[in-house]
Amino acid sequence: MTDGRWIGSLCLARVGFALIFVAYSASLGLLKQDWGLSSAQAGLIQSAFHIGYLVSLFAIGFFADRYGAKRTFLATSIAACASGLAFALFADGFVSALLLHGLTGLCSGGSYTPGLTLIAERFPAARRGRAMGYYLAASSLGYAVSLWLSSVLIVASGWRAALIACAFGPVAASLLAAWVLRGTRNVVHPAGYLNPLRALLDVWRNRPAMLAVWAYVFHSWELLGMWAWMPTYLGVVLAHGRESSAGMASLGIAFAALSYLISTAGSIGGGVLSDRWGRTAVILLMSIASLVCSFTFGWLIAAPAWIVVAVAIAYNLTAIGDSSVYSTAMTELVPAHCLGAAFALRSVLGFGVGAISPWVFGLVLDLGQGAGSAHADAAWGWAWTALGIGAMLGPIATLRLRALKESTQMAGGKR
Repeated sequence: MTDGRWIGSLCLARVGFALIFVAYSASLGLLKQDWGLSSAQAGLIQSAFHIGYLVSLFAIGFFADRYGAKRTFLATSIAACASGLAFALFADGFVSALLLHGLTGLCSGGSYTPGLTLIAERFPAARRGRAMGYYLAASSLGYAVSLWLSSVLIVASGWRAALIACAFGPVAASLLAAWVLRGTRNVVHPAGYLNPLRALLDVWRNRPAMLAVWAYVFHSWELLGMWAWMPTYLGVVLAHGRESSAGMASLGIAFAALSYLISTAGSIGGGVLSDRWGRTAVILLMSIASLVCSFTFGWLIAAPAWIVVAVAIAYNLTAIGDSSVYSTAMTELVPAHCLGAAFALRSVLGFGVGAISPWVFGLVLDLGQGAGSAHADAAWGWAWTALGIGAMLGPIATLRLRALKESTQMAGGKR
């Protein structure tokens, strides 16, 4: 199979796996009403997914080192199918949703870091940023498809039908992945394999790699909070001054889907530019631009809808634009035999911080709206600002990485 056909098919599988990732966020506004959730509870359910996801990524990184990325990818896809369907069919309130969405996250990490490792094993450094950009773009495309599908089904059949439809994405993806990887060798590094604690310690002592990890951590705070709350916020903007309805929620979800769809260009463009300009240069460009969006987005609630949607598109484009670059940088700063451990450590720190971001967003929102109707709009401004404040340390870590001589190991010396 040619490289182009291989990466295209793997990316299509990633689209299917990604459908379940934002299915809950798409219906969040309606589920708050139907289940009687506070904003903090609604955010905590999304945080449960991220916590489960980070545990999954942490363990799967070591499995990929020990048993090979291909074997790990295919084995965990079965669990992703079962857990996604369980959440869609049986979640009916705060407690059940918290547990089942957390379980879905716990079973969903196998298509991420093992997929990145498979790409790193197949593509040389000169083309790796582009290939990983395609893979991350496939995630954004999956989120867009999920939101679009949800926007249609919520109006036609309700939020339960939307959740079930999205849960069949991992099923189709698992079948496709088994086909595309049938001729791919399962690579294990037995001679260089370290026990997990030793591998983690080696990564922890790798200063350039850890600076890339910390930059990713603060990036995750902003990105995961944005993904959780953008569909709901756009629905609020569209209904501003009017009575909220399923139709308005559906329209907000559709516009969020549009922003995700366009953000695929950010993932691909970020990967391509990082091959040409260097990893840290692109990370700085994207992270600073997304920070500007974080500090302004929530204060535009009363602005014309087209302005808010335009900023949402720019926000998604820049916030995701450096995601693939962090992953590519890790493959160039860490030895191959402990790359899984590096991804595991990065994931537990990044998704650990990112997991609480939607919950903190909801807390800020509850506090602001609890102060009275006169402060309800400002509450959204402060909630989005909280994402920007947490993300400010990312560019600082990137600048410190850029200053190290080891940064020349990235992008053929372009840093």
